Amino acid sequence: MSTPDQNVVRQAESFGVPWEAAFGYEQAVEQDGVVYLSGQLSHDMDGALVAPASLDAAGVPVDFSSTEAQIRRTYENAIDLLARFDATLDDVVEETVFVIDMDSAFPAAAKVRKEMYGTARPQVASSIVAVSRLALPEQLVEISFRAVPGRGRGD
Repeated sequence: MSTPDQNVVRQAESFGVPWEAAFGYEQAVEQDGVVYLSGQLSHDMDGALVAPASLDAAGVPVDFSSTEAQIRRTYENAIDLLARFDATLDDVVEETVFVIDMDSAFPAAAKVRKEMYGTARPQVASSIVAVSRLALPEQLVEISFRAVPGRGRGD
């Protein structure tokens, strides 16, 4: 049985939002030259959800018109985290987009992804997956990323 290498250095980053301590995790971790971003969502730096969905009496989203705004802010948060590792979206090699409503999210994600990556066909392995619920009731989207800093810049 092997033991973990005690000399491995990890860089971890967080935003300081309440759910990091509540759930017990880091927003991003770098290991062996790869940066792993936990599922990102559309919050501001105070932890308030940006463009929250309207909910019915049971706490279920009933309006998906803020999907595009949530996706955009989610990418902005990812860009912030990536910068802490000297990385950009150009360094992203894989992303997974989790959504509540595929009909509203697919066209919104396609639009915002192209804007954020700055190209009609980003060189990123990408999956979009519909789920029944995300961590916060008003949350419509969550995106996780994997990046290799330097990959996109010819370093």
